[in-house]
Amino acid sequence: MENITNEMAELEEKAEILKALSHPIRLCIVKGLMEEEGCNVSKMQYCIDIPQSTLSQHLAKLRNLNILEGNRNGVEVNYYVVNEDAKKIIRTLF
Repeated sequence: MENITNEMAELEEKAEILKALSHPIRLCIVKGLMEEEGCNVSKMQYCIDIPQSTLSQHLAKLRNLNILEGNRNGVEVNYYVVNEDAKKIIRTLF
């Protein structure tokens, strides 16, 4: 029974990653960060052409699911894709 519980926890975790990446903007963010690591919010906002507040909400969701990690560099934060499952999904799709 413990094995099924562990497996369900893993399946739920993977489902959350898939849900997060199912949104076009978040998919675009992760794909873009895989192409150009260490991008900051200003550059992402310019490339995606969405309001900064909207971008911040999407980044927060991706950070909360441990898909992205931000590293502070002075006043800006550079983002990186750190989740291997998310990287595999993006590579498979594109």
